[in-house]
Amino acid sequence: MGSESLTAMVAGDSSFMIKTLYTFKLNGVSLNIDTTHVALLLVSVFILVMAVIARIKINKVDASDTPGMFQNAIEIIVEMLGTMVDGIMGKNANKFVNYISTLFLFIIISNISGLFGLRPPTADYGVTLCLGLITFILVQFNGIKKNRIKHFTALFQPIWFLFPINLIGEFAVPLSLSLRLFGNVMSGTVLMGLIYDLLSPFTVAYPAVLHAYFDLFSGCIQAYVFCMLTMVYVNDKIAD
Repeated sequence: MGSESLTAMVAGDSSFMIKTLYTFKLNGVSLNIDTTHVALLLVSVFILVMAVIARIKINKVDASDTPGMFQNAIEIIVEMLGTMVDGIMGKNANKFVNYISTLFLFIIISNISGLFGLRPPTADYGVTLCLGLITFILVQFNGIKKNRIKHFTALFQPIWFLFPINLIGEFAVPLSLSLRLFGNVMSGTVLMGLIYDLLSPFTVAYPAVLHAYFDLFSGCIQAYVFCMLTMVYVNDKIAD
């Protein structure tokens, strides 16, 4: 079997590929609904539903009531995220805790969605690039808001001819963030797809351990790293 036929077979059968589920035309332009769109929708709906339920539960809580399991879980998550943001951003934490918490929950749920049979949205570079660009805009906006013209003159420091290097460093932020997240999640997705093909039909127990690493452990680490770097970049621009 030649290398071309082997590549075609892997591309056609492995579960790590992005698959088109539905195609429709809008004003003569063909648009595709693929596995990334579906996974993004499900992850977003899940987060919104959990947020609404948590809001309703918390509003109905009385001081004399014994907290239930759901309330305890929500309070632990909120406290952990608040502590994480406060530990890195200090006095600036209150301004960004809601965004960082939302970003962390979105990335971690997207990363572990492979445990539930979905193709992780963060295994699509179109998703991670958008997250990186949002962080880039957030960093630049807060830098300009805090430092005004000094935000731009800082690119010429400490010596003016370092401007090209400093400029490249600024634009490297969204690329490094997006590629790091995409590469780690995509590598796990590719490996799990190949393992499922190789072990088929004996895929009942053995892949579970690998899912625990690639989807759960690695997914949590990558969510933390992305959010931590976002906070460091923002804090660096608005520090006194």
